[in-house]
Amino acid sequence: MKAIGYNHAGLITAPDALVEFETGMPEVKPRDLLVEVMGISVNPVDVKVRAGMEPEKGPKIIGYDAAGLVREVGTDVKNFKVGDAVFYAGEFTRSGSNAEFQVVDERIVGKKPKSLKYAEAAGFPLTSITAWEILFDSLALKEGAGLGESLLIVGGAGGVGSILIQLAKKLTRLTVVATASRPETIEWVKKMGADHVINHRESLVDQVKALGLTPRYVVSLNGTEQHFPAIVSLIKPRGHIALIDDPQTLDIAAIKLKALSFSWEFMFARSMFQTDDMEKQHDLLNRVSEMIDQGTLISTVTNNLGVLSIESLKKAHTLQESGRVIGKNVLNGF
Repeated sequence: MKAIGYNHAGLITAPDALVEFETGMPEVKPRDLLVEVMGISVNPVDVKVRAGMEPEKGPKIIGYDAAGLVREVGTDVKNFKVGDAVFYAGEFTRSGSNAEFQVVDERIVGKKPKSLKYAEAAGFPLTSITAWEILFDSLALKEGAGLGESLLIVGGAGGVGSILIQLAKKLTRLTVVATASRPETIEWVKKMGADHVINHRESLVDQVKALGLTPRYVVSLNGTEQHFPAIVSLIKPRGHIALIDDPQTLDIAAIKLKALSFSWEFMFARSMFQTDDMEKQHDLLNRVSEMIDQGTLISTVTNNLGVLSIESLKKAHTLQESGRVIGKNVLNGF
């Protein structure tokens, strides 16, 4: 099968930053699906891995979002059959979706939304799982809860922020405040459903106070190191901070006086450690798929960059590295 990978970690501008090659079909284990990849999307994790993780042997295939058709099922598969259309975010420790075929554990796979084409469907899994786990695992919210409380999302216009705003508005009663700084990102965040939009290039504390709010929950999706003092200042005592980025230093002792809770979200943790509840990702993806088909959730995809190739994938990585992506960029399969 055809695949695109990389031989050496480094800059996307290097002539051989990505390489196309032929490789054997992956082995299908008992709980696995063999999926013909029909669409993919690119996330910040793709860029971080390609730039900083040296392959152990041969070219490394990355790609952490896909939609496609099931072509083979493992001996113990319960939820899917050959011919099913599916979408998923894959696993951090297995070969990725930048290939003609991919194997993935059925417990982290959902039924593709019928109303979306494959590439557009591929824009949802990783961000949806991340956002869902933030709300209902990290913050421990219950559906329908949150009346009288508010949630601040720092970095609302990216892939995770776009779906997190929607899930919070549709499944909880929280007042949602999201940050954005450019006219186009401000409009996008409003379209996603945020109750209030503030500028993360200005004082978060002053802007939140001006709204008359004291958030119990803060989710920081980027720039956590820069914004952490403001977050600690403005959040309610006994509130909860969740983040997904990788700050180099963080004064965690600063949260003690307010008795704050703190958690990282890493959506690959369940599959990486084969947790007893990893099938929760299958369930939540099916729920997201239903919400999309019902029109409850709207697409977060802003660009389809064409058929998967070295050129189109390089463009997607370059855009992701710019830090200016709104929503999600997707590509069609080979």
